[in-house]
Amino acid sequence: MRTTKLGPNWFAAVMGTGIVANAVALLPVTIPGLHAFAVAIWVLAAVLLVALAVATLVQWTAHADAARGTVSDPAMAQFYGAPAMALMTVGAGALLIGKSLIGAHAALITDGVLWSLGTIIGLATSAAIPLLLFTRQRIAREMTLPTWLMPIVPPMVSAANGAALVAHLPAGQASLTLLLLCYSMFGLSLVASLVIISLVWARLAYDGPGPAATVPTFWIVLGPLGQSITAANLLGAQAPHAIGAPYATAMRAMGVLYGVPIWGFAMLWLVIAATITTLTARRSLPFTMTWWSFTFPVGTVVTGTSELALHTHADVFTGAAVALYALLLVAWFAAAANTARGVLNGRLLGSARAIARSSVPAPAVPGATA
Repeated sequence: MRTTKLGPNWFAAVMGTGIVANAVALLPVTIPGLHAFAVAIWVLAAVLLVALAVATLVQWTAHADAARGTVSDPAMAQFYGAPAMALMTVGAGALLIGKSLIGAHAALITDGVLWSLGTIIGLATSAAIPLLLFTRQRIAREMTLPTWLMPIVPPMVSAANGAALVAHLPAGQASLTLLLLCYSMFGLSLVASLVIISLVWARLAYDGPGPAATVPTFWIVLGPLGQSITAANLLGAQAPHAIGAPYATAMRAMGVLYGVPIWGFAMLWLVIAATITTLTARRSLPFTMTWWSFTFPVGTVVTGTSELALHTHADVFTGAAVALYALLLVAWFAAAANTARGVLNGRLLGSARAIARSSVPAPAVPGATA
């Protein structure tokens, strides 16, 4: 009997599913029936999270050597940011969507626990995975991919989702500490993301998009862009609960003053990523787990656009948020349907390293240390 082995990249399915639900709560318009749909999707994301967490625990217990191999593998190691973001996405969904099902108190506890776990794991990956890349792994230039963003984006997710917890802490040092911690994680992730995005831009200019299987990963760039817009606005809205004037006023204004220019770059990158994907699909774009890159990053742009619509009352952002959510739904259905088909026919249930190589085919430089 073959043993099924899953890698951390599978947690991207939880992220991509959860953001479909969470984005509904922040949309600037109310669409009949959409809330009930969001509740069902949040439950699905929670079930997927539990299933993958159990499978991962079994893998590390029963197949420790194979599990450790995913850490030393340059392609797969980058995905260790996904479990942290999956935890926080489901946690945020509990407070945004799930409270109508499990109650406000249980939702708050669920979010607090999952946010704390995700934040700890995310801070660890944001340091450990780049250090592993810098000190232990030797790679070729064509391995410069947007997947490098995966381990350093979790602190930005912590910043965005932590905003909702600020108001639930006692006024004073507790709420102030959480607010400032979130802004610090915002900066940590933003600066590192800008460095990596610059490298990805250079890689595209010098070497082109590369193999078809890597093309969906270029959508990952939208993740830190959209999530940073979301975080800046959500934190600004909660700042008055934790800090006084003039800083609370400045933090609230920062949401729009930062968000609108970054939204412009996000739209530019959306056009670039969509064009490259379309040109590649005309030749061949076979399904791999990287198709989940079409979901969560787009979802963060939906939430960021929705926040800009809320704070500016601009119809252009309202319309854009709805259009982007429609794009998110199409992407999610495509990724989910193909994943379900791949699981049922067994094609996706290979070894973790095989899955990584099929998702991000990037050879290491000969003589590299593992």
